[in-house]
Amino acid sequence: MRKMIPAAFDYHRPNDLDGVISLLKEHGDDARVIAGGHSLIPLMKLRMAEVPHLIDLQSISELTGIESGAIIRIGAMTTQADIIDNASLAASAPILKEASLQIADPQVRYMGTVGGNVANGDPGNDMPGLMQCLDATFILRGPNGEREVKARDFYHAAYMTEREDDEVMVAVTFDAPKGGYAYEKQKRKIGDYATAAAAVIISKDGSKCKEASIAMTNLSDTPVFCGAASDCLIGTSVSAEDIKNAVNSMIDAIDPAEDNRGPVEFKKHAAAVVLSRAIERAWQRA
Repeated sequence: MRKMIPAAFDYHRPNDLDGVISLLKEHGDDARVIAGGHSLIPLMKLRMAEVPHLIDLQSISELTGIESGAIIRIGAMTTQADIIDNASLAASAPILKEASLQIADPQVRYMGTVGGNVANGDPGNDMPGLMQCLDATFILRGPNGEREVKARDFYHAAYMTEREDDEVMVAVTFDAPKGGYAYEKQKRKIGDYATAAAAVIISKDGSKCKEASIAMTNLSDTPVFCGAASDCLIGTSVSAEDIKNAVNSMIDAIDPAEDNRGPVEFKKHAAAVVLSRAIERAWQRA
């Protein structure tokens, strides 16, 4: 088998964010930051991306860490394994652990970061849809300081986001979710991207649904927050008919394309199955 190696590049490993931003300003489009590297390195090895200046974020301690409470903050360089192992986060936002356990495999989860997963704009990544379900906010820092962007406004198209080339993802924040939750994923094999995945959070008021949030993954060129599908559940007893209405609304919101994971109709079927299961499980936990 022929080995692929990336084109020559200069490697930088600054110790603070100011150093990163300075390098991004200096080198412009010729520079890219790297977190865990699971998306960028394969593209470089296949010569699908040439990066003259590679900026490694591994030494920047302010990008790591998890703060739990009424408001949760997760540093961009926090790994999936960190999320899985954090007992406080598992108690306050258990859907994060449930989703992280379904990302790739243990080796990848030890290196793959939250910031890399959400900032890359890959429609197959799990965290973007989950962050939309959580109504999270992304904190970005660039030459003009920090700014906040809602996860539901961040994605424009595949690999196209609100982040400017000279900005770095610093952290994600969101209110601790209340009620029941579920992250349901259908994939071809262990470690694969989802054919379809659903993130659901539901809260109860007596026997009725008080609030609901639904987002879907890898069923369009961006994650899809399904506001209309969420609304289908509010005020209902989440019966089989109510779930069917939510699923039908979700189908209207997605736009899957045929690829090696199957034709469009199969993907719509998979989306319907995973969303139905996720709603049922979230309602049972609520």
